[in-house]
Amino acid sequence: MQITHSSHSFLINKNLLTHFIGISIVILSSIGCQSRKGLLPELQSELTGEQMVQKYCSGCHLPVSPKLADKDSWDNHILPAMAPKLGIPVLRGNQYYQVAKPQNQSAISFEDWLKLVAYFKSMAPEKLDSAKSPVVLEKAWSLFSLRKPDSLKNASLTTFVSINPYTHNIYTSNEEDNNLSVWDTQLKKNYSVLLSSPVTQSIHFNKDQSAFVCIGSMLAVDVPNGSMVHTHFDQQKNLIPETLFSGLLRPVQADSGDFNKDGRLDWVVCSFGHNTGSLDLFTHNVDHTFTKTVVREIAGATQTVTGDFNQDGWLDIMALFASGDEGVWLFSNNQKGGFTSKNLLRFPPIYGSTSFQLVDFNKDGKLDILYTCGDNSDYSRILKPYHGVYIYLNQGNFQYKQTYFYPVNGCTKAIATDFDQDGDLDIASIAFFGDLVNKPEETFIYFEQTQRLQFSPYAIPVHQYGRWICMDVGDVDADGDSDIVLGNYSRGFINQKETKQYWSKNLPFIVLENTKQKRKD
Repeated sequence: MQITHSSHSFLINKNLLTHFIGISIVILSSIGCQSRKGLLPELQSELTGEQMVQKYCSGCHLPVSPKLADKDSWDNHILPAMAPKLGIPVLRGNQYYQVAKPQNQSAISFEDWLKLVAYFKSMAPEKLDSAKSPVVLEKAWSLFSLRKPDSLKNASLTTFVSINPYTHNIYTSNEEDNNLSVWDTQLKKNYSVLLSSPVTQSIHFNKDQSAFVCIGSMLAVDVPNGSMVHTHFDQQKNLIPETLFSGLLRPVQADSGDFNKDGRLDWVVCSFGHNTGSLDLFTHNVDHTFTKTVVREIAGATQTVTGDFNQDGWLDIMALFASGDEGVWLFSNNQKGGFTSKNLLRFPPIYGSTSFQLVDFNKDGKLDILYTCGDNSDYSRILKPYHGVYIYLNQGNFQYKQTYFYPVNGCTKAIATDFDQDGDLDIASIAFFGDLVNKPEETFIYFEQTQRLQFSPYAIPVHQYGRWICMDVGDVDADGDSDIVLGNYSRGFINQKETKQYWSKNLPFIVLENTKQKRKD
């Protein structure tokens, strides 16, 4: 099966890249959605809190257990954010009050709302456990050695890193100045060009031409000023940008392919948005304009992988959604310009899904799913035991079974490849929202596969050099093995109040150079 995988460089933070919808807004706004459509009767006060959650939240996403967040998060953040979405006024903090005349099309009665609040507050734990490592992290460099570029004069707010497989150059974007920069194999900056907004992802076509997703706004707002930009080098070796199409709602990732078999390159774009968003197909017309078709109209589209997954000769889409109804969906090409959808994996809306990758872990010829969750920029900014790295093995017929989980607080991304060249897949992970106070070493972990689906995790000691929000894997030094580039977003988004910054403020990225080939030589 031929798979077209997007660049691994992908900014995965809800607050930064659009994942800023809290679970709280989603849980009961979905109730209102269904109630207004006349699909559900008005909530009845005789229902228990658990019955309300099960009956009225499951239509739009998985029901959320109160045990998935602590009491303070529910009481002071999540529930107060829910209330206005249901027509329940909030005076201040967690003080709700009833209006004299109920608002039109109310999704819940005031009495039922108070019962729901009481249910969550009574069932939630006082404190949630953090993600606990099942084995001790070995603090060692393993295969890797450190390489660093020169530090920046200003703060490093790197939103994107990518390795061009044709030139081995490194591409980066910095929110501080919206510059797209190109670094050579000696980690010297050769080119830089100003774009309209920070880059979050790239696709490299050859040594001279690439395409980039510009998010438009890093803020969680529904402003359609994102764009797709194509770049090329002119004869004077200047980097020239050209906008392919614009007006996108905070796009974070894109893939290309010929979806209608007309010989022209089309684009599928994840417009994460904020309250609104969509997964869209932009069909390339003869006159080089693009026609937009909405594949799924919902906020939270985060990442796609394209391929002929049902083996009918037409290009399909697999997509991760990370806001509200979180999970992985398959969109099969109907050969008529549209798609049919099938849910493959589904997660509670508090998980904070961050990335997925299709790889064959057990060498059975079927693509498995490597998945991470750990976005912690919503209304429950606490460490969570279910954040981490997951593997779902393909059982056939698009059925998947969880066979591996390693807890990592605030896990942002994982990439699998054969780093040590022993014939099986290893994993590299980053955690932007890791436990920065007690376990800073978990912000980058290398998982060496030692036996089938058994991994030895190494805490490569790099946390003092940056706070890693983006990562890419490729051959930077052109020696035939896989190196790792980590992008440093050095400022802001601190959930643990006791955190004291120990990482570099000005280093844009680091390279973890794989020494496997050098050891062979």
